Amino acid sequence: MPSRRVRALLLAAIALPTAAAAEEGMWTFDNFPIPAANAALDTRIDQAWLDRVRLASVRLGGASGGLVSGEGLILTNEHVASRCVEDLSTPERNFVASGFTPASRSEERRCPGMVAEILTDISDVTDRVQAAGRGLEGEAFTRARDAEISRIESEACGGDSSRRCQVVPLYRGGQFKLYAYRRYADVRLAFAPEHRASAFGGDLDNFSFPRFAVDAAFVRIYENDRPAATPVHFRWNPAPPREGEPVLLSGSPGATQRLLTQDQLRTVADLILPLEQLLNSELRGRLIQFGAASEQNAFIAGQALSSVENGYKRGYGRQQALVDRAFMERRAAAEADFRRRVAADPALARDIGDPWAELAEVQDEVRRLHPAYYLLEIRAGGGSRLFGWAEDLVRGAQEREKPNAERLPEYGDARLPQVETSLLAERPAYPALDEVQLAWWLSKLREILTVDDPRVRAVLGEESPEALARRLAHNTRLGDLAFRRSLWEGGLAAVSASDDPLIRFLLRIQEVTRSTRSEYEARVEAPTERAGEKLARARFAVYGTSLYPDATGTLRLTYGRIEGWTHQGRTIPHATTFAGLWDRATGAPPFDLAPRLAAARDRIPAETVLDVAASTDTIGGSSGSPAVNAAGEIIGANFDSTVLTQRNAYGYDPAVNRSVLVTTAAITAALRHAYSMDHLLEELRVVER
Repeated sequence: MPSRRVRALLLAAIALPTAAAAEEGMWTFDNFPIPAANAALDTRIDQAWLDRVRLASVRLGGASGGLVSGEGLILTNEHVASRCVEDLSTPERNFVASGFTPASRSEERRCPGMVAEILTDISDVTDRVQAAGRGLEGEAFTRARDAEISRIESEACGGDSSRRCQVVPLYRGGQFKLYAYRRYADVRLAFAPEHRASAFGGDLDNFSFPRFAVDAAFVRIYENDRPAATPVHFRWNPAPPREGEPVLLSGSPGATQRLLTQDQLRTVADLILPLEQLLNSELRGRLIQFGAASEQNAFIAGQALSSVENGYKRGYGRQQALVDRAFMERRAAAEADFRRRVAADPALARDIGDPWAELAEVQDEVRRLHPAYYLLEIRAGGGSRLFGWAEDLVRGAQEREKPNAERLPEYGDARLPQVETSLLAERPAYPALDEVQLAWWLSKLREILTVDDPRVRAVLGEESPEALARRLAHNTRLGDLAFRRSLWEGGLAAVSASDDPLIRFLLRIQEVTRSTRSEYEARVEAPTERAGEKLARARFAVYGTSLYPDATGTLRLTYGRIEGWTHQGRTIPHATTFAGLWDRATGAPPFDLAPRLAAARDRIPAETVLDVAASTDTIGGSSGSPAVNAAGEIIGANFDSTVLTQRNAYGYDPAVNRSVLVTTAAITAALRHAYSMDHLLEELRVVER
């Protein structure tokens, strides 16, 4: 899902207002509980340690990575780099199947559209943002806040494309922080194994443990066509993690929903999750059918299918949490305790009123408006790359005509470099795949909103979903980078004059999509944010400000230990080895070994620790997060969690919550024995033993 739409999901995440378990919390770097972490882990973390970890941590789009050399080298996951690998591949030269193993740094290739960001500063802008919306309601409230946020971001970063400034809401509007990043738009692929190595076991093993995956890749940031100087970086430790060893993960988790009221959570259970699961299951089927038609189709649909399968399995795990009686009773008890504490303070109760009742009232509007908003804004285009380009061209042209403070937030001056980098990246287009995605989206739009909905008629016109999708996907010229560039640089005049069918289509549906968005913002987002601000004020009054906030796609630090767990009488050990990989391999997909790993079977020590489980608190977006030991050395990279851990959206459960990490020991062995990446090992200063 495009990052600019994540905000529109609106059910913002909030930390549970009760005492956290030792490992619980996705902590901001300006509010990390140093004494509590040291007490739980028996470590000696201090502020200097935190600063080094922050400056060595990298945000890569909606995922994470860690600097591991002084020359811009970043460790992340193969599945994080997979879009780059796919974009650099062709059916004739398929790096997805063969891996990308350059013989030297000079052969590293630029990842189209990939941006790396390092957090340099956090500052508080709460008073400015809250003052902008004071006394306003509905759309006026939303627009006033958006305008002030755009002003703050523009003032902080201006037109400097080497920086990114982002105002982040925390504690559901209780705080607003300005996050400033050093931005690198030249990111090059330095190594990726075969996709089969990182995704061994396929969808069957996904979100599970034991795992046997070498889900690791390296990218490098460049500046002025030279590797960027990165003196602050993690030292590579190739030793295998030990059971019980402290571990900290520094990454950018996407979103949690840990203090949805019980009324809000019922809406998630009754409407939001079922709709997402229904749609994802059908799209998954269509993509599987498309990929089965030919090897070329399987190649071009791989990334899209993987994304949908992840979303579906993540949703399944969350649904399991919503029917777990004990888990839900703990949530209900936490809310009841919070309400009792507020009621016990008459002055506080008078100050905030009854935000729980306000949020309960909003749920009727969510149920009425969410399906159309979800289909016309959040999932518009069905994931089609061509549609996404057209939307940025049309809305970008329209919004740039307005003063910065009056634009949609995603097209403010401070955010335009992100839009432009993505739009003008030299990526391949596959109209046959776009046709599948567009036809799915249009058919679901008609089915769920119904044939007689005027918005459906405005979108489809006189055409069927299939005919319209075919015409748009195969007749547009947006796959041509030069054509996209001419429209972007030509602005509204060029876009309005274009006869490209996809551009004409986006121009035609703007009234429908924009009005749907405006109504949702006015009737759902604004009152939800107003009530959320009151709850945050009460939370600070009752529990203080030492709680962790919701995950928001910004840099966080979480801590725990390397450890397995026991569930329903079954004990799962903390680690897997290459011996387990060889044993699990059957030769038949998805349990077939990657060719280069198979060829190195006699060279890789069978006892080498491959993957480990950790009690750290993570969620989607944490992929690629550097796993760091107490000395600040990197010992692995987070790449997954378990199905049971998907309840992490709503609350941390220490009994079953586990992150899954690929170890530096496994990566080192693979680089040395399977892929002959000696120049990377030398850069990592790994001495062969």
